[in-house]
Amino acid sequence: MNATTIAFINNKGGVGKTTLVHHLSWMFAQMGRTVVAADLDPQMNLTAYFLDEDRVEELLEADGVECGTVFDCVNPLRKGTGDLTEPYLERIDDKLFLIPGDLSMSLFEDQLSSQWSACMDGDERAFRVVSVFGRILESAANLTNADLVLVDLGPNLGASNRAALIAADHVVVPLSPDLFSLQGLQNLGPTLRRWKSEWADRKPKNPEPALTIPRGEPTPLGYVVLQHSERLDRPVKAYRKWIARIPGVYRTAVLDEPPGDLSSPEEDPHCLALLKHYRSLLPLGHEAHKAIFNLKPADGAIGAHLQAVHAAYRTFKDLASVIDQKRIAGVTA
Repeated sequence: MNATTIAFINNKGGVGKTTLVHHLSWMFAQMGRTVVAADLDPQMNLTAYFLDEDRVEELLEADGVECGTVFDCVNPLRKGTGDLTEPYLERIDDKLFLIPGDLSMSLFEDQLSSQWSACMDGDERAFRVVSVFGRILESAANLTNADLVLVDLGPNLGASNRAALIAADHVVVPLSPDLFSLQGLQNLGPTLRRWKSEWADRKPKNPEPALTIPRGEPTPLGYVVLQHSERLDRPVKAYRKWIARIPGVYRTAVLDEPPGDLSSPEEDPHCLALLKHYRSLLPLGHEAHKAIFNLKPADGAIGAHLQAVHAAYRTFKDLASVIDQKRIAGVTA
């Protein structure tokens, strides 16, 4: 079975997207899946979650000599001195690998933008540039025999994310219950449909049959509501109106369907999970470079923290299982 690529994106930052990718990568690996976590956000927060500062510095200074970042992989293509080099994969665990991110990826944005238009002229280099992430992710999956590739994307609708999204099989949208997150959702849906349509126009113009280009048919897998405040296991009143709007906005903006009459994500089959804010557990996880459900007493998870660790394990395992069911159903449909 080929690897399934799932991209995580919202036009709004600060919703917990990178935390979600980090934890799902660990959970899927612990469930026996071989996972590649790809950090395609130039802020490279996912890389910092997985690796300590010294290791990140080594990777940034490697400059493609022995190992390095995703930017080292694309740099020959960016400079016009060659095509992609084989991606370096940092082994995090037996079944978990990381494609390290790089702040320098922002330097590639202009070319990804201009070459999108050049694809309409049948320019081979344009197709090599625009297919860059699809080919990197495919190579990484083949090198590791991965079941899943989870892609962390920055909070924007720029050319880099366009190139990444046309390379994905599915899209998961992390949300927080607020006005700006919902506005990001309203921006994302129509833009994703437009990109799919534009890529469908470009694909037949690829002049090199031997060049593997993305299918460009990412399907929405659902959304995850993160970091909602809770009181007596229910979101506080200040957030309720935003939470109630999520199902309708998701349907209209992302699925291009009527909004329906659901009053909460709990009733919505497109809601993959509602995840509470784990507050003091997250700093412990960041410091230990672990998922919060893997924290031990030696990491500071004692007393009530340890109970929260066990609860987080069940929550993320349930979420991973739901994603597994939906993506397998999507592949076989």
